[in-house]
Amino acid sequence: MRFLGLFFVILMLAPMSSCKFLREKKIIGRKKTELAELQAQQKMIRTADSLKKVQEQLQAVENARLDSIRLAEEQRLALASRYNIIVGAFITPEYARAWADEFRSRGYDATIIPMEGGRFELVSAESHESAGRAIRRLNQFQDTVQIDAWIYKKN
Repeated sequence: MRFLGLFFVILMLAPMSSCKFLREKKIIGRKKTELAELQAQQKMIRTADSLKKVQEQLQAVENARLDSIRLAEEQRLALASRYNIIVGAFITPEYARAWADEFRSRGYDATIIPMEGGRFELVSAESHESAGRAIRRLNQFQDTVQIDAWIYKKN
């Protein structure tokens, strides 16, 4: 009879322990799944942050490029509205750049100005605010540097 009682006790405890084992295994499995999901979510967030940083850097580079272009255009327009001592007029842009480089190598602040209403690019050796100063400097320039220099002011 003792044997039968022990058998019933074992029979009653066996399902309880296995249920506990299965429940713990199920909980551990669920926790692992949740952990994997959280790790995947974290990875997506890091990737999104990285993409956002790259996009911000590209936008900053583009803004700097546009600012540089705007500034160069403003300077070109400002120079064109001044009295410029012209030392050459070229249809071919390469020749204009070469001539401007030649005058830069001589120490002048040479710039290239597109001629209004024409195909020519003008090489300006100097630029002045006032007409009087430009004319005085042109006379000196024609005597010492280039006899056929002239003054150009864009309207």
